[in-house]
Amino acid sequence: MHLIHVTSLSQEGVERFSRLTEAQLRQGPGEGSFIAESPYVILRALDGGYEPEALLCEDKLLEGEAAHVVARCGDIPVYSGSRELLRELTGYPLTRGVQCAMKRPAPKSVGDVCSGATRVAVLDGILDSINIGAIFRSAAALGMDAVLLTGRCCDPLNRRAARVSMGTVFQVPWTWLPQGWTGLLSGFGFKTVAMALRDDSVSLDDKALAAEPRLALVFGNEWEGLSDEVISAADYVVRIPMAHGVDSLNVASAATVAFWELRKR
Repeated sequence: MHLIHVTSLSQEGVERFSRLTEAQLRQGPGEGSFIAESPYVILRALDGGYEPEALLCEDKLLEGEAAHVVARCGDIPVYSGSRELLRELTGYPLTRGVQCAMKRPAPKSVGDVCSGATRVAVLDGILDSINIGAIFRSAAALGMDAVLLTGRCCDPLNRRAARVSMGTVFQVPWTWLPQGWTGLLSGFGFKTVAMALRDDSVSLDDKALAAEPRLALVFGNEWEGLSDEVISAADYVVRIPMAHGVDSLNVASAATVAFWELRKR
């Protein structure tokens, strides 16, 4: 551990925690960086093989809740200061008093992520970091093998997404899909399931769905849903049966229901 006490908001080395946006962190040296928040999430990232670059920690936690994190991170800069100063530095209270700047890994190929998978989630244009994090948490809990995202989606390594996921973004294999991806997954043996409210849709509990050996469940944007192009290219168009006049669920809730119903048996 290379301990550095923070005494100034302009102190060299803390800018990644205070002045750099998520986009600026991604565009840093090499593959860029991201920020993980809270001891639990940071430990999940370390368990997943992610490489720490620097820590920001409240003084009082160095020998308390953050001690295990500091020990696991090895010889990296550890910036520490009072809770009040660090809150002023970042603009908000640190989640559980600790942040870790980590190296962003190179993206995996779709083939590597899908190899051996039988159930994958495809997220097409989901913008809300909370929804992304919640979907990853459900995907991990309910046995989805991987998550694939289109370029319009929120970054899973966004600090809020990672926190809401309880660190499962570091456990579930994931990667970005290329443009024109709609025909790609059939080449890996998947039947695609477009989750959409259409007159020609089948119910989620249709027995033909559960019998498919490999399924890719496709979820669309929070406001617009899936495009006609994506729906037309799907092997199945599927709806979740509703009651009491409710027409739809939040996308994270819908994903959880679909993951459970079509989980591996």
